Amino acid sequence: MVKLFSISFSFLILLQSIGLSFADIARIDELVEHAQYHNEQFGDNIAVFLAKHYGELKAEHHKEHHEEKEDHEQLPFQHQTNVSSMASFVLNCAKNEFKTPDFSESRTHNFFYQEPSSSLHLKGLFQPPRQS
Repeated sequence: MVKLFSISFSFLILLQSIGLSFADIARIDELVEHAQYHNEQFGDNIAVFLAKHYGELKAEHHKEHHEEKEDHEQLPFQHQTNVSSMASFVLNCAKNEFKTPDFSESRTHNFFYQEPSSSLHLKGLFQPPRQS
């Protein structure tokens, strides 16, 4: 179940990043019907049909065939999208002189050492050898 959810969610993100929506996918059948209409009426193959509705012949086709305007509005992938991104870079022109860091001596101590004290040390058992 988790795999199915992750696959469908990934597919949804892919479609949205390309610019497709579920409304466009639902209108695919209207695209096929209109392509068949163009094939029967004008003898257009799929490449010419796509050029007339989505490519370089689109403006000319819309001028010549006003009666198909309602059919053209129902075709998928007709929405206009504008994706833009802007990056800005601000250069700070104020000149700051380099200052040397102040390394003042720290007088506080972070540790305290106490000499070990034991009775054996005081008696002189642990002393270095003496020269005689």
